[in-house]
Formats: sequence, structure tokens, C-alpha cells
Amino acid sequence: MTQDATDQAVKKLFIKTYGCQMNVYDSQRMAETMGAEGYVLTEDQAEADMVLLNTCHIREKAAEKLYSDLGRLRPLKAGKPDLKIGVAGCVAQAEGEEIVRRMPLVDLVVGPQTYHRLPQMLRGEAPRILTEFPEEDKFDHLPERRATRRAPAAFLTVQEGCDKFCAFCVVPYTRGAEVSRPAERILAEARDLVARGVREITLLGQNVNGWHGQGADGREWGFGRLIRAIAEIDGLDRIRYTTSHPNDMARDLIEAHRDIPALMPYLHLPLQSGSDRILKAMNRKHTAEQYLRLIDRIKDARPDILLTSDFIVGFPGETDEDHAQTLRMIRQVGFGTAFSFKYSPRPGTPAHGRATLPDDVVDARLQEVQALLQDQQQAVQDSMVGRTLGVLFEKAGRLPGQMVGKSDYLHPVFVEAPDAQPGDLVQVRIVETARNSLRGELVA
Repeated sequence: MTQDATDQAVKKLFIKTYGCQMNVYDSQRMAETMGAEGYVLTEDQAEADMVLLNTCHIREKAAEKLYSDLGRLRPLKAGKPDLKIGVAGCVAQAEGEEIVRRMPLVDLVVGPQTYHRLPQMLRGEAPRILTEFPEEDKFDHLPERRATRRAPAAFLTVQEGCDKFCAFCVVPYTRGAEVSRPAERILAEARDLVARGVREITLLGQNVNGWHGQGADGREWGFGRLIRAIAEIDGLDRIRYTTSHPNDMARDLIEAHRDIPALMPYLHLPLQSGSDRILKAMNRKHTAEQYLRLIDRIKDARPDILLTSDFIVGFPGETDEDHAQTLRMIRQVGFGTAFSFKYSPRPGTPAHGRATLPDDVVDARLQEVQALLQDQQQAVQDSMVGRTLGVLFEKAGRLPGQMVGKSDYLHPVFVEAPDAQPGDLVQVRIVETARNSLRGELVA
């Protein structure tokens, strides 16, 4: 076969990922699934034989962006009729029939629990739309991960779905009930990642600290015990996890933060509001005071931990006093960074249909919250100047001889290190802070 014929035989796959880290992980697994069918990844959408849009449904604009991106694919599809276009992820799960109705150019729609069947869908051996919650575990049907060198940091899904049913959230409807992967499979995948060069693993789940199941010793494990087992893998230097619920910060997990050096001093623990009245309306099942007492316990176990959070501003019924309580809570806790958003009504959730607040009121409140959070973030970053931190280099920077990595606290750090390579874990003295990053110098 000539080189031209070989090139023509190679099928190319373009994947665009929206939203959370779990979608990043799912996109990797979809790429591996299609790789077993002869597809190779491309970053050029125009040369693709298949385009997959892996979607997020948490906020309204994410769904709108999908339809905009599909509209931009029309000319490509018109000029390339054999091009296959697929929509995956949570928007696919929530709006499968609607996507095909609005965008006939879409060839297949697959939910987060059924993407292992992508090859059968392409061959016409499965329906065009697959969004049910199947009884089989998709991880049983995914191909073995290829023995290729990996980037120094990787994601690993350990838990999916959520049983909390927060009033604003679509996750229980798009990802389904909470399911914890077996410990042995998680440990096997973690060992495989480390064998291929990974030094930092972030454990993923919609409610990751709710993980529980039979451990390698046959006993019931909680999430803290799972982390202890992962930390025993030779060559794994760092462990992180996201996203957590305050009600599942069990004692064994808090003690893991105290006992395990590889578990980074960083915790993302969404609060959403500082008002008990709004927390109750959100169905969060905890109070502001309970959150504060939990933070005290965590800081007692790991005094240097950096806390991050999520906040929803303008939830239906939120008053000026509710908003003031959120600001007071933010000041009291002190966050290294946090994500804050305007409330976005999601069809099918309990809060959908409740009277929303005027846009100008919500906009003003969001600006206040974000300004306070930005001040706290900058103060934390300024406090890093003069400190020596561990930094795991991930890639070359834009400047000659520059490397970029993540600190123990997940800050991007830029370092002049011409002899360093991705995967090097080094000690760096922080000398300067920027808006969202740090600059450091190698410690001899």
C-alpha cells in the first residue's frame, strides 16, 4: 500500500469538550474507544471524519453554545457528506430527541453512560440516540488503555452520578444515581497511569467523596481508605480529588488529609450560599454553621490546606440579607479561589419555574461576590511569595527555557528551567505573583 493510500485509510476524530474535568476524562475514553476502531485524534476539525461534541448541561449558556457550534458545522457537513457528527455528554442525555429535531445534521446522540457503544452506533448496530441508563457498567466494555506515555498529570473517574438532588442541579437527571467503581479497578487503572509516566492523579466524581465500596481486602471502604490505597502506588507523588459535598467529608477522609503527604493541601468544597434559608431552598441538607465547623475540623487536620468553593448568586427568593450573609461567610472562611455564577434555571430541576430575580440585581450581587473572592485569591497568592513549594512541570512555557507546572496548591507556576522536562517534580521559591499565576525560581 502506498503512503497516500495509508493516509486515506486513516480515519480522523475531532473531539470538543465542554464543562467539567469528568468530561475531559470521558473524552479521553471516547477517543480510546474510537481508536480501537481505527480513528486517530486530530486538532483540525476541517480534516475530521468524525466530530464529537462532549457537552455540559450545568448552565443554560452551555446548551446554547452546543447549538451554535452545531450551526457552524453545517458548511463542513455540506461539503463532506460522509462526515459523522455526534453529540455526547449531559446535554445529549437531557435533550437527545430535541437535538436531532433541531439539528438534523447530527448523526448520533449518546449519553454519559452509553458512550462505550459508539462503534455499534456508527455501524448502525445500535439506535441513533442512546441516552438510557444501562444495567451494564460502561467501564466493563471500554477498551484497555493503550500502553503509551502519558502527561505527568491525569484524571481518573472513581464515582459517577449524584443522589443529593440539589434544587438547582441537573446532574441526578443527566448522570443518574450515585455509582462507585470497584476499588480494584480504580487501583489497576491508577497503577497503569503511573507506569506510563503519570505522577499526579486527580480522582473525579460528581460527588467524589461519597465513594464507597468493597475494598481490595474484601472489606467495606470509604473514600479515605481508597486514597490511602492509591497513595501506596510506587511512583505516584500527588493525589487530588474533586468535586466534594460537605455532608460526605467523613472522618477517615479528613484524617487522610492529616496522614498522607501525597494528598495535596487543596480542597474544593462547594458551599453555594451563606444563608441557611437559601441553603434549605437549595436542598443542600446542611447549614452555614455546620459548614464552618467542618472547615475547623479540616484545618485542624491540615492547617496549610487551601480551600476553594462554588457560589450561586441570585437563587430564587434570595434577599439582600441572604446575599449579605453569603458575603460574611466568604470573609469568615477565606477562600484561595472560588467559582461564582448567576443562578441558571435548568428544566426538570425542582427550582425550575420559581420566580427569578431581576437581572440588574443579580448582576450587582455577582460583582460584589466576585470582587471579594478575587481579593481573597490575590491575598493568598501574595502570601506565597517567598515560600518554597513543590511544582510538577507539565509543559514548556511560551518563553525560551521556561517551564509551566502546578504548585501543591494548584497554582500555575512559571519557572526558568531550561534543563527541565515535563514530569519533573521540583522545589521552587516563589518570587512574584500575577493575577492567576505565580513565578518562581528553582531551588538548588
